[in-house]
Amino acid sequence: MAARGRCPECGSEALVEDAHYAQQQLVCAACGCVLAEGLLTTTYTEEEHLREVAYSQSTGQKEQLSRCLQRGIRRVQDLCKVLQLPAVFEETAVSYFQRALQLPAFHLVSLEKKELLGGCCVFVTCRQHNWPLTMGTVCSLLYAKQDLFASVYLSLQKELGLSVPALSLADLVTTHLNSGGDLRLSPRCRSAPPAPAPRPPPAREDKEKLLARTMGIVELASEAWLVTGRHPVPIVTAAAFLAWQSLQPGPRLSCPLARFCRLAGVDLPPPAHLRLKELLEILLGMASQLSWLRGFTLDKKTVVKHIGDLLQHRVFLLKNAFSQQDGDEQQDTAPGQGSLDKNSLDKDSPGQDSPGQDSPGQGSLDKNSLDKDSPGQDSPGQGSPSSPPVAQKGCSSAGKRRRGGTLGPLLPPCLLHPRKRLRPAAPSAPDSAVTGDEPISDSEIEQYLRSPEEIRAFRKAKAWP
Repeated sequence: MAARGRCPECGSEALVEDAHYAQQQLVCAACGCVLAEGLLTTTYTEEEHLREVAYSQSTGQKEQLSRCLQRGIRRVQDLCKVLQLPAVFEETAVSYFQRALQLPAFHLVSLEKKELLGGCCVFVTCRQHNWPLTMGTVCSLLYAKQDLFASVYLSLQKELGLSVPALSLADLVTTHLNSGGDLRLSPRCRSAPPAPAPRPPPAREDKEKLLARTMGIVELASEAWLVTGRHPVPIVTAAAFLAWQSLQPGPRLSCPLARFCRLAGVDLPPPAHLRLKELLEILLGMASQLSWLRGFTLDKKTVVKHIGDLLQHRVFLLKNAFSQQDGDEQQDTAPGQGSLDKNSLDKDSPGQDSPGQDSPGQGSLDKNSLDKDSPGQDSPGQGSPSSPPVAQKGCSSAGKRRRGGTLGPLLPPCLLHPRKRLRPAAPSAPDSAVTGDEPISDSEIEQYLRSPEEIRAFRKAKAWP
C-alpha cells in the first residue's frame, strides 16, 4: 500500500507500509530506507484507545490468588477489625501471612494450622508494635488450643526470622483490666449511666484507682520474685482481686476469687489461687514490720485492709522483714543441729536465709539437720535432740508470732521448688572395680598412641603394610 511523501535518501515516492513481525514500518520500495517505526507496547493495535492487555494475554500465566490465601487474608483482616487494630498493623500482618504461605514449611500443614497461621501473624505484629495482646486472647477468638497455637507461632518465628520483643507487664495489666465487665465501670465513667441511687453498687470501682493499686501489687510481686518464670495472667488476676478488695474492704472481704472473676467477666486461671496465696504471705510478712500493726492479730483477710500502707513503704518493709527473719533464724539455730557448709551461703544475699530450702547453691546439710522435703520449715522449730518437745513448740509458735508467719526466702521459684530429676543408678561393686585387665579395642589404642615410635611398633606388631 503506497503512502504519501518522498524518500529523503533517493527522492522516490514509492513508500510502502511493511509489518516486520508485530512492528509496523514505513519503507522506501526503491532504496529500502526505513522512514518510520512503530512502538512495541502491551496494548492492542488500536493505539488511540490505550487499552491495557490482561496479564494472562501478555505472559501466558494466570495472576490469581489461591483460595487458601484469599481466605487467610480475609481471616487476618477480620481479626484485626475485631481487635480494633490500626491499618498499619493489618497491612503488616497480611504481608507476614503472604510470606509464610510461600515457604515450603507451611505447604503441607493441616488446615487447622493454616487457620492459626493468620492469628500468629496478628499476634507477632502486635508484639512488634508493643501492643498489649496475649496469646490467650487470640486463642479465645480463634477457638484454638494454646499448645497448638504456640507450636505454629514458634514455627512462624523460626521460618521468617522474626524478632518478637517481650510483652510489658504494665501494658498487660491495663489490657486485662479493660477487658473486665462491671468492675471497670464507675459512677464517673462516661459509659456508665447515671445511677439514681445515691450509693453505687459495691462491685464497681473507679478504673484509675483500681489500675494504680493493681500496678503497685504487681510491682511488689516482681520484687518478691513471684513473676519470674510464671504466666502473667494469673498474677494480674490475683493482684486485681486484692486491689479491688483493698479499696472497699468492708463489703468485699467475703467475696471469693471465683465470684470476683464472674463479676469481672473474665475467666479464672487455675494458678490464680496459688499466686493469691503467695501474695498474701508476702503481705503478712511485711505487715509484721509496721509498728502500728504489731498489736493486732492479722490474717489473710484482715491484712488486705492495710495494702495501701504496705505498698507505700514496700521497699523498706521487704528489706526489713527478710533481713530480720535471716537474723532470727541464725540466732535460734541450736549448736546441736546440723550446720551448713562454710562456703555454702553468701552472707551478703538476704534471700538465702532458710537452711530448710532444697535449692542449688545452698551447700550441703548435715545428716541430722533440717528435713529436705519440707521447704517451709523454720530453724527455731527444729530444736536440738536434747531439748524437750514442749520447748520446741513454744519456740516455734513464738517465732511465728514475732514474724507474722513463715516466709520463704526471696528467691526465684525455680530455686525454691526445683524440679525433681531422676538420679542415675549407682554402679554395682563388681562393675566399678578396675583391675587393669579390661580388653581395649583397636580404636581405643590409637587414642593413646603419641610418638611415631609407638605407632611404628604397633603397626609392626599388627603386621600392617
